[in-house]
Amino acid sequence: MFDALKNIGNIGQLMAKAGEMRQKMEAMQAEMGKRQVTGDAGAGMVTATVNGRLELIKLKIDRERLAVANAEGKTALSQGDFEMLEDLIAAAVRSAQVRAAEMMKDEMSKMAGDMGLPPG
Repeated sequence: MFDALKNIGNIGQLMAKAGEMRQKMEAMQAEMGKRQVTGDAGAGMVTATVNGRLELIKLKIDRERLAVANAEGKTALSQGDFEMLEDLIAAAVRSAQVRAAEMMKDEMSKMAGDMGLPPG
């Protein structure tokens, strides 16, 4: 029981370390909000861009590739084409969000290592 109390003298250091960590986390989150990551689906038919906060920033649909995908070569989309397009949009957004989450995880691991914290 007393072994747990022997480090009580370090509480000031722990509090300072916690404050430093909070400041670094806030700075990193602000920086991540500025970074953008892109994901695509359908061989680039749909491209989604999200920021480090996983917010969708931009969505681009390549009309030329979509027209080629339309079996009849029509420019107007049929019901089946809309369903395919909806699926591609969702897949592109998910792809971008996964990449952004990986970027955030890598940055957090770097920050933890810089602060002498164990990974994870």
